[in-house]
Amino acid sequence: MPKSKVSYECQHCGYSAPIRTGKCPGCGAWDSMLEIKEQTEAKKPRGVVPRSGAGGDYGEKQGAIRITDVANEDFVRFSTAEPELDRVLGGGLVAGSLTLVGGSPGVGKSTLLLKIAANLAESGKKILYVSAEESAAQIRLRAERISALAPNLMLLNEIDLAAIKDELARNYEAAVIDSIQTIYSGDLTAAPGSVSQVREITFELMRIAKERGAAIFIIGHITKDGSIAGPRVLEHMVDTVLYFEGDSSDELRILRAFKNRFGSTSEVGIFEMDRAGLKSAGNVGSRFFTRREKKSGSAATVVLEGTRPLVVEVQALVSDSFGNPRRSCTGFDSARLTMLLALLEKKLELPFNRYDVFINLAGGIRVSETAADLAVIAAILSSFRNRPIAEKTLFIGEVSLIGDIRDVTNLDLRLAEGANQGFEKAIVPRKPLQSPQNLKCFVAEEVAKVIDWM
Repeated sequence: MPKSKVSYECQHCGYSAPIRTGKCPGCGAWDSMLEIKEQTEAKKPRGVVPRSGAGGDYGEKQGAIRITDVANEDFVRFSTAEPELDRVLGGGLVAGSLTLVGGSPGVGKSTLLLKIAANLAESGKKILYVSAEESAAQIRLRAERISALAPNLMLLNEIDLAAIKDELARNYEAAVIDSIQTIYSGDLTAAPGSVSQVREITFELMRIAKERGAAIFIIGHITKDGSIAGPRVLEHMVDTVLYFEGDSSDELRILRAFKNRFGSTSEVGIFEMDRAGLKSAGNVGSRFFTRREKKSGSAATVVLEGTRPLVVEVQALVSDSFGNPRRSCTGFDSARLTMLLALLEKKLELPFNRYDVFINLAGGIRVSETAADLAVIAAILSSFRNRPIAEKTLFIGEVSLIGDIRDVTNLDLRLAEGANQGFEKAIVPRKPLQSPQNLKCFVAEEVAKVIDWM
């Protein structure tokens, strides 16, 4: 007979202990241990293991086989009718995949997935949208606003996992679960959103996706530090993890893949929010810089988001400091800004220790690669000297601690995008293999040469 077992589980990291402790031994959080009542099952017989995708059906234990004897499996992909999402997923949605979508409140997760569900339903597929947070009337109202009404799109207002599993048994080809933290399983006594509930529900959805070949999206809330709420194992269980970035007041949103078992994680998708909902942003080449009359403190560069080149405007403001000098960044790494300022003080003897320095990347984009170093230095010097930079000029290059300008990847691709956007000059670390006809390149191997050119 199954016996009742009481344990205590941390709601931050999932650490389990037989007794209650004030401080979690796993992550150090205080007052996070909650009582969990579980039932222990009878021990499984030795010598048997679960079959792949059988979900509790046991068969004889199989030995290891050569990797060369494993047959290749062709994944079935189908388009979501959103080019940007297909790009991030690696060419389309894979049948039988489990995809986790996270993002801050109001960024547009539910709007995007409702539109995707309608697109799939219009293509003839049977789609289920499960909402545990909104009523059917609220979803209908949003669907009318974003033109997402389709006869094959079925709605289910339910928070009980058992009822959701019964509905998914009706041969749906894709499903959306909104959201994973609000659904509960009656087999556990923990509250919805707890570590054990999220882990159990995700496992059941993964089993359903693999057994029935249904592509399932699950929406996840995020914590204050920007990570998916719940146990870390949640991200390991799913096939794909997507993060939706952007301010709810900004029209542009960026979708990034942090994990993808069926494609690359280097691609990003850019969406635009308007009155009709989210849609794939077509031409984003000129979204992150604005042509205006020459002003000091502005420099342009080309960054790569996946394989997509984007021209970005770097804005800098250097002002007198009253006390401790401030360094503030929006869209750029603050630690790297401190390093670049220290380099300018050491190599060029510029007294930035007496000035406040502020950096902003226009358009709300975030840059993590080092190819924007040269543009940041150019914008800082332009603001410091109060002199505008020559019009239609690009600055591309990584700056090292010894003052050298290092090469960057895909320089020819970056220059081609700059030429398409009307730029005429470029400061680069080396001579490109194929320079565009309308773009003149100036090679600079160290920061001092850039100052002389400016």
